[in-house]
Amino acid sequence: FCKMRTAFARATFDGLTRRNRIGGTSTTKRNYLTSSSTNTTEANPFDLKKYGPTTKMNMFTAINDALRIALESDPTATVFGEDVGFGGVFRCSIGLQERFGRERVFNTPLSEQGIVGFAIGLAALGTTPIAEIQFADYIFPAFDQIVNEAAKYRYRSGNLFDCGGLTIRAPYGAVGHGALYHSQSPEAYFCHTPGLKVVMASGPARAKGLLLASIRDKNPVIFLEPKALYRHAVEEVPLGDFMLPLGKAEVVREGTDITLVGWGAQIRVIEKAADLVKDKGVSCEIIELHTVLPWDSETVEKSVQKTGRLVVSHEAPITGGFGAEVVARVQEKCFLHLEAPIERVCGYDTPFSLPYERFYVPDQLKISQAILRACHF
Repeated sequence: FCKMRTAFARATFDGLTRRNRIGGTSTTKRNYLTSSSTNTTEANPFDLKKYGPTTKMNMFTAINDALRIALESDPTATVFGEDVGFGGVFRCSIGLQERFGRERVFNTPLSEQGIVGFAIGLAALGTTPIAEIQFADYIFPAFDQIVNEAAKYRYRSGNLFDCGGLTIRAPYGAVGHGALYHSQSPEAYFCHTPGLKVVMASGPARAKGLLLASIRDKNPVIFLEPKALYRHAVEEVPLGDFMLPLGKAEVVREGTDITLVGWGAQIRVIEKAADLVKDKGVSCEIIELHTVLPWDSETVEKSVQKTGRLVVSHEAPITGGFGAEVVARVQEKCFLHLEAPIERVCGYDTPFSLPYERFYVPDQLKISQAILRACHF
């Protein structure tokens, strides 16, 4: 399999090289540069106004735009996965094959292990593969390739070679009708793996900026997209090429009484919970972890030292969820600042069928109750 993977990847790489030489473009140098407005070293890199003109987009349109920019700016970039050629299940790649051709945007067999293995081979040759797993629930057949190959490629060679150009996109989370096999949130599995980055966006603008940053990062990235928001989330998104920093948390809302931490689609639920308790005189500070590996513990610690209370919420099951890591770190670093036990509001430790999904998900009512428990302790 490894020989087949490398041979297939080399053939694809040679094809890209020949085509780009005809066009007068060298594929041996990647363009990681963006416009001057994308300087993320300035204060508050999440202020989208500085990235130029905007227009309203939903999440799948913003992701499609990010993929278009990646393919335009990097002649070695390719996009592939199950049904990707005609737009994919959620239409995130719609129109890209017509624009960039079948050699750069193409369908694959129904084999997640093969998709990721092929992507690792391409990345090891210096190209920029953007692989799609149709549902995050089906990423597990590729688990060995991701954890034992992609994550360790750089380490086992002493940094002589790597597959850092690899990005794996996958839609995750409950959507209202997905049941057991189309509703899982698997981020914690990958957060236990040194060598990977795990990124989760909460809206269209963040999805575009974080996806472009993930594609251009020099490490393999798992990019998880909340499928419930593909069409539901609509906001102003910068039209141009811009990147948001990986590994940096965003203070979504400032507050004084309690810190609320989440990521991905759960941020919107947390905001609703904060609105519910606002009428009761509780001021919530909301922090979004755009990247859960590595995660920005410093921003969370600073907030908890100010508020003295913490609620962490995620959709994945509570046992072994990444929220436990957040709680452990805050307990270690902020113990003398805590005014109440830390609360976790997460999914239950059980698979769930369609009728029980609304009972499983950690909604704004459950979070608001945890907030009040902490504040009244």
